[in-house]
Amino acid sequence: MGFKQDILKLPNLISLTRILIAPILFLFAFWDMGDWFLAALIFSGLTDVLDGFLARKLNMITSLGARLDSWGDFTIYSTMAICAWLLWPEATRRELGYYALILFSFLLPALVGLVKFGKLTGYHTWSVKIAVFVTFIGYIALYSDISNWPFILASYLCVIAGIEEILITFTLRKERTDVRSIMSAWRDKG
Repeated sequence: MGFKQDILKLPNLISLTRILIAPILFLFAFWDMGDWFLAALIFSGLTDVLDGFLARKLNMITSLGARLDSWGDFTIYSTMAICAWLLWPEATRRELGYYALILFSFLLPALVGLVKFGKLTGYHTWSVKIAVFVTFIGYIALYSDISNWPFILASYLCVIAGIEEILITFTLRKERTDVRSIMSAWRDKG
């Protein structure tokens, strides 16, 4: 199937929606609309869950879908970080070390994948799924003034997930998508 057929599949359109939400998040941040920003961010998180679920349920898993999902994650995480500075500079400054851990745990594996394979990887490991879920919860808890400990926990989980993704990249001989764990990569090595 070609790009045009794949992009029109429902799960891929949902992943694309997550990417297109980023400019809206920036507008909410520029207009100092923190509650609207958090609501849109929660919606983007739901699209992240929904696209993968529908892809599996409808048997519409594609290489493009895996990449769109990874690009969506990268776009939303980058947007979250920039917009946090705009909306909540004091809280962001206070948690800057944990923010740095989260950002580097997503940027470094992406860079390693780009260097080795010449493209963004899309492993969708279980550790990343858990880290992303906890990060969303932590981010919302932090910026809703509920608590900062979920955000701190998320930073450590992101580091573990990032290390696993780097190890997968070093283990694989050629780029693949949907590698669920380092053990899976080690078994297949393909």
